Amino acid sequence: MEEDNGQNFLQQEVGSYTYDREEARIRVNLQGSRFGASIEDHEAVMARVIDILMEVQDVRQVVLARERDYEYGYEQVKYLSEIAKILGRMKRDPELINPSKYIQENCERMVSHTQSFIQEILAQDIRKDPIGAYVKVRRKLDEVKVKIQNSNMRISNCYDEWLEKQLEPLKEKLESLQLIREVSDQLAGYHIGNRDIYRQIFYPTIRPNFMLTRYMKTVPDNSREVDRYTIDRVDTEVQILSVKDDARPRYHITPPEFDLNDQEYELLDIARRYMSEHRPQESEFAEPGRTREIFFNIGKDMIMNIADQKNVSLSPDKVDQLTSILTRYTAGLGIMEILLADQNLQDIYVNAPVGNLPIYVIHADHGECQANLIPTKDDVESWATRFRLKSGRPLDEANPVLDTSAEVPGGRARVAIVTQNLSPDGLAYAFRRHRSEPWTFPLYIDVNYMTPLATGLLHFIIDGARSVLYAGTRSAGKSSLLGASLVELMKKNRIVSVEDTLELPLPYLEKRGYNVERLKSQSAITATEGELTAADAIRTSLRLGDSCLIVGEVRSTEAQALYEAMRVGALANYVAGTIHGEDPYSVFDRVVNDLGVPPTSFKATDIVVTCNRLTSPSGLHKYRRVTQIAEIRKEWSDDPLKENAFIPLMKYDAKDDMLKPTDELINGESLILNSIASNTREWKNDWEAVWNNIQLRAKYKKQLADYANDTGKKGLMEANFVIRANEKFHMVSQDVMEELGTIDPDTVFQRWDEWVKGKIKEM
Repeated sequence: MEEDNGQNFLQQEVGSYTYDREEARIRVNLQGSRFGASIEDHEAVMARVIDILMEVQDVRQVVLARERDYEYGYEQVKYLSEIAKILGRMKRDPELINPSKYIQENCERMVSHTQSFIQEILAQDIRKDPIGAYVKVRRKLDEVKVKIQNSNMRISNCYDEWLEKQLEPLKEKLESLQLIREVSDQLAGYHIGNRDIYRQIFYPTIRPNFMLTRYMKTVPDNSREVDRYTIDRVDTEVQILSVKDDARPRYHITPPEFDLNDQEYELLDIARRYMSEHRPQESEFAEPGRTREIFFNIGKDMIMNIADQKNVSLSPDKVDQLTSILTRYTAGLGIMEILLADQNLQDIYVNAPVGNLPIYVIHADHGECQANLIPTKDDVESWATRFRLKSGRPLDEANPVLDTSAEVPGGRARVAIVTQNLSPDGLAYAFRRHRSEPWTFPLYIDVNYMTPLATGLLHFIIDGARSVLYAGTRSAGKSSLLGASLVELMKKNRIVSVEDTLELPLPYLEKRGYNVERLKSQSAITATEGELTAADAIRTSLRLGDSCLIVGEVRSTEAQALYEAMRVGALANYVAGTIHGEDPYSVFDRVVNDLGVPPTSFKATDIVVTCNRLTSPSGLHKYRRVTQIAEIRKEWSDDPLKENAFIPLMKYDAKDDMLKPTDELINGESLILNSIASNTREWKNDWEAVWNNIQLRAKYKKQLADYANDTGKKGLMEANFVIRANEKFHMVSQDVMEELGTIDPDTVFQRWDEWVKGKIKEM
């Protein structure tokens, strides 16, 4: 009787539901229910869901809404839908619901018993506990068979009739259910009413009701942990799981918003509804930092006020945590911000159609992983609105592609978005993640992306104001390497950049005293009204003063403008950009044959740095390396490959997994390096001095990486300190030059090293 009252209470008070026909989803309101919000734990909830499924036929998703949303996908809903269909047919089966004519006429004492048992099975047991109902019927069958053997002929015939006409058909119908077939080998000694067996079948994705993204909290079966770490900035634990017979690992995160208590969820939900009344203006979206600051301050006051009204005691740390979560889901990108804050991630993919597909990520150490996050349609549409406003570029059926950028606390990303008509299944995203702070040469030494000598060589070339193309395959790290090269520039160098998507770390450098002017050009894919083409932007940059010219990516007609500028000598500073290509010749082929630059104009390129993604023998792991640093000789006419114009200065040795100097570099046969030296009185015609200087630069960069690891002060490798260390290197070199008349490597390094040690003590 107690369960009946509970069922009635559930139906009448909190059992209302809505049906989204487009998504084939029912949402059941369980706010205020004395039951929990899970099918597997509560028989009354299971019964209510089956009742709804008997009313609504086409359902692929069930959402139970309370303080959190418990979402069950089609693979789980299909069990209940099948029960609902069979139960509906059984309730309409006259032979099943009524005792046979024989029983009615000859077995008066059994009529009430048979009706009571069948009614209880059909009206209650199958809805609340279908596995228990099956076990109950099976046990009743065994009981009846015993009674048939031990009863007189008349009673035996009654039981036999009941068994044949009702119990056996009922058992067969229940045995046809996929749910029963799944657990049939686990029913020996089954205790009716025990819900443990349902927890093996039903495992919802759970999310707070202020979130849109679905979260799979349960780790996969047959998985083992291979890595674990914490994303400190967002206080989130990450597990990397290996799943048996699956080559793709799982990226399993536990964000703080999933570990709050119900009281804290209630505070956040109330605050979120209040905050929704403050709609950000377009100008606020254009300044994400300002939007976030506004929302954080408003949200913090609001949470404290609501907590006071509710007599909830919150520590200052808890207030800050709740405010950060609230800001993330009002002014920010929600769960995507946590992924962008993970420095181990390189790419994040949200595929169409959204709603059932998980997010996929590319992890620096574990390759492609499947995340325990499923974005919803509301998620991706919300992001699209924000990116449209921020970029000022359209995204619609007439303009189905949007290239833009995202910046959140802890991470930056280049964002590519596609929608109909290009993507027939709707919105899809690709995030190319960048560090919140630029990569640096000491960091590259630390991760074995480059050797110390390679960093010293590139530093020398950058100081020598040469033109450098950073080439590589997709996801090889070209843009990050270009950004790291900017950290090597002294602040006295003005920088003008041209990008169609603003992803270089120039705002970071600008905040640290660099003289920077950024130009945003027209997207290479979509022509946005009001934006200059990249070629026009490059020509404009030449009128903005004596500057280093940085081109985010050379990929279209801007290549001709770039080489025009280089050939007429308008640029006497460092010129750099990225381009797709796996070696110097493929860069030449792309520039000349694909982009239409005259072959002889390509001679304006001094250095091609090639980086690539390499694969382990098993094929399961990928890693990035700089694989070649080559100079482009100028003494050729038609084919630079046949005329030996591509001279490697350093080449990657796969056996030793390192970039090694070539004889041309060691013996001082590089025309580019000697050309740089010829412009410096102390180095002209003195290869030994040049070589010593390159090695000196390599030595001090490695020293930064070593100090960072030895002291645990990783900030020594970050851009903020590296910029200061580079400036100090130049100032010490000048001082030593004035004192000794030469840049003595040992003296320079000793004085620079003393300065670094002093700074370490201050940290």
